[in-house]
Amino acid sequence: MSAADTTTAKTPPTRPAPSSGGGGVPPVKTRDKKSGSAATPWALLAPCLLILVLVLGYPLVRLVTLSFQKFGQAQLWGFQDAESVGFDNFSAILGDSQFWQVVARTIVFAAGAVIFTMVIGMLIALLLQKVSGWVKMLINIALVATWGMPIIVATTVFKWLFDSDYGVFNALLSKLPGVEMVGHNWFASGPQGLAVIMLLVIWGAVPFVVITLSAGLTQVPKELEEAARLDGSGAWKVFRYVTLPILKPIIVMLATLSVIWDMGVFPQVFVMRNGHPEDEFQLLTTYSYDRAFQVNDYSQGSAIALLTVLLLLGVVAVYMRQMLKIGEVE
Repeated sequence: MSAADTTTAKTPPTRPAPSSGGGGVPPVKTRDKKSGSAATPWALLAPCLLILVLVLGYPLVRLVTLSFQKFGQAQLWGFQDAESVGFDNFSAILGDSQFWQVVARTIVFAAGAVIFTMVIGMLIALLLQKVSGWVKMLINIALVATWGMPIIVATTVFKWLFDSDYGVFNALLSKLPGVEMVGHNWFASGPQGLAVIMLLVIWGAVPFVVITLSAGLTQVPKELEEAARLDGSGAWKVFRYVTLPILKPIIVMLATLSVIWDMGVFPQVFVMRNGHPEDEFQLLTTYSYDRAFQVNDYSQGSAIALLTVLLLLGVVAVYMRQMLKIGEVE
């Protein structure tokens, strides 16, 4: 045997390197696994989506149908057939000055409730970071109890608190020097009455905002806040330039949900005014109800409700746009 043959025999066989062509080790196929994992969320969401379609689908379709028809008592009892009127209901509503007054009142009411809710909720959430553990636990228990109270019960309690004859609030204010509020009727005027209803809405919405913001504050890195303080930043600058940007996605979500909820306020106004809200207390929800069940014009009531839905969809569109911008930045 020659030396060349010995060298060749001792050289181990080399493994072929993978190439971009047809040779080499074939890649592991994971397409089926990815397809299965992509379909899993939809399979899990299917029962919920089916229930939403069944529960919300028919009422929404019926609402749209009624808004384009003439439908009153005669059509309800079957004495006459529903008549298609096209956009006449919308033209009548949009040409009514009272409708635009109700829209402006609803926007002002919702904006005030959202602003005060977010500010008070943020202040309480920040204060909860400074108290001891057992105090924080007691406050959270109180917040959850407040949040879980039924709306009708809370409205009845507020109605008693602000009663002109037996209200506790008037009695407490009258104890202040130079203040005489005994017998004062808070619902004699629309602005004062809506301010009381707004206070009720804020009282019921603050707990959710506080709990959510408190959870968000736990995700703010303490190192960033400490570094900002070492650089000479005060409490306001630390909050504005460190805490607030991190909480921005949560704040956008809470503000959007609050707008939707506060523009849909109904039981607070309805119960507070004994089922018959006066004109200066009308919001979009109660105005739609009155047109449908007090005037018995179900088509115009449906049209007002549909316009309210479209207005809320505009709020949701702004929310989605802000969330997409935040996602692009991240």
